[in-house]
Amino acid sequence: MEERSIVHMDLDTFFVSCEIRQNPQLGNIPLIIGGNSDRAVVASCSMEARKFGIRSAMPVRHAKILCPQAKIINPDMDLYSKCSHEVTQIMEESAPVMERASIDEFYLDVSGMDKFIGCYKWTNELVRKVNKETGLPISFGLSINKTVSKIATTEGKPKGKLNIASSMVRPFLNPLSIRRIPGLGTEKYEELARSSIHIIEQLAEVDIELLHKMYGKDGIKLWHKAHGIDNTPVEPYKEAKSISKSLTFDQDTIDIKKVKTLLAAFVENLSHQLREDGWLTSIVTIKIRYSNFDTSPKQKRIAHTALDKTLQRVVEDLFDKLYDRRMRIRLVGVSFSGLLRSSPQINLFDDTEKDINLLSTVDKIRKRFGFKAVMTAQTLGWYQQVIK
Repeated sequence: MEERSIVHMDLDTFFVSCEIRQNPQLGNIPLIIGGNSDRAVVASCSMEARKFGIRSAMPVRHAKILCPQAKIINPDMDLYSKCSHEVTQIMEESAPVMERASIDEFYLDVSGMDKFIGCYKWTNELVRKVNKETGLPISFGLSINKTVSKIATTEGKPKGKLNIASSMVRPFLNPLSIRRIPGLGTEKYEELARSSIHIIEQLAEVDIELLHKMYGKDGIKLWHKAHGIDNTPVEPYKEAKSISKSLTFDQDTIDIKKVKTLLAAFVENLSHQLREDGWLTSIVTIKIRYSNFDTSPKQKRIAHTALDKTLQRVVEDLFDKLYDRRMRIRLVGVSFSGLLRSSPQINLFDDTEKDINLLSTVDKIRKRFGFKAVMTAQTLGWYQQVIK
């Protein structure tokens, strides 16, 4: 089997870089992207802010204590989405196979490029093209698979350009903290650390059957990653247009409480789906079909989010404005569009640590035991009808 050449690319301090591109006066100062309230969390921060110990997901109130002189600005997801789209277009035009893993993260499969220009040289030229045409800094890692190339990118930041040949994979990985392994998670890290497993070399020495017993299939994947093994393909990039759910009632209804409960169940399921698949939505649409088959939609554009409570408020408000005929309802539906790839935590700009931790815990339970393992009392009774 021919050895693969996989590139991982990550735009450096992406939100900050977008803001500086738009306003160069923001350069070279401690800059924090986050909500204005003290309940908000840091979405991103400049290298100058990091020198004071500020990190992503830190409460803004804590960041202010560490660096009172830092400038705090509200996130502009439309700007970030536009910048990400510019980079995506350049990579789509250049790379044989490109996967956009998030708003600021990409995988490229450049296997076979060595026969022509050389994978490392080609990747450097692509980086220069991105820099020239967008003004955004980017780091990359080149290696034999996704896991190693992603770790290489992290190790090389900022503006890193690491090339890890197959013969150097294990020497490169061995001394690194197990925190560097993609997808490890805080819970597994802490459990392994309690067992005195701190670096990747120590994890690689653990028996695969023991890890399987501890974590199931995830344990086997963990063992392979510790050995630098990852056969996951680079998936060609396809932008999702929307996700939606609708239901036609067995009997037309005028029970508004029943309809609103159903809409809440739709939102609860769809928002979980957004987070599970790494999306944020910026357009919420609801649809009502009346007993006479007339269909009325109503739409609202919002700041990008995947948060249940925010989307619940929007959907309920749309319904209250849309339902004005006092006729029986035959069908209702909810749709989320204007989707943007992003990690779930970066959309919670104005929410408390408690909100973030609660969502994270709920999603972990659902991933392990299924969606209906955790549902609100309001929507539980609708599960069989809604989730099909």
